Amino acid sequence: MVYDLNTDIDRERFKHRVNALYGRRALVECSERKPQRTGKQNRYLHCILGEFAMQTGNPIGYVKQEYFKRLCNPELFVRVEYDKLMHKEVERLRSSRDLDTGEMTTAIDRFRNWASMEAGINLPSPEDNEWISFIEREMQHQKVWL
Repeated sequence: MVYDLNTDIDRERFKHRVNALYGRRALVECSERKPQRTGKQNRYLHCILGEFAMQTGNPIGYVKQEYFKRLCNPELFVRVEYDKLMHKEVERLRSSRDLDTGEMTTAIDRFRNWASMEAGINLPSPEDNEWISFIEREMQHQKVWL
């Protein structure tokens, strides 16, 4: 069952349900649902990563991993964990599919700002539909970069 704790009625339903489960000493799982990023955000991210890749000559996977995740957004993507078998800390990258819409917006804005200020590459805004369509066509023509 999903409860929206912003509404009075769902808060009351949630309390009732939790108290009933607590009274039965049930095995329960509780999690917070965050808004998932949208298909439009996915399309836009792929587009700007592709444009950056085409302009720099790097594969899109490299651009996404090294520039978008590690350089521009390490606090969102880089996780350091201890590997028991290797007996050392290792760096793992979080998947972009795990970001909610707010985190994805932040990550994209940081990448666009960095690309412009540090790499001298202007990337379209999400509203630049004509430019985005052009980039998508170019990416189809230049699949070698992808």
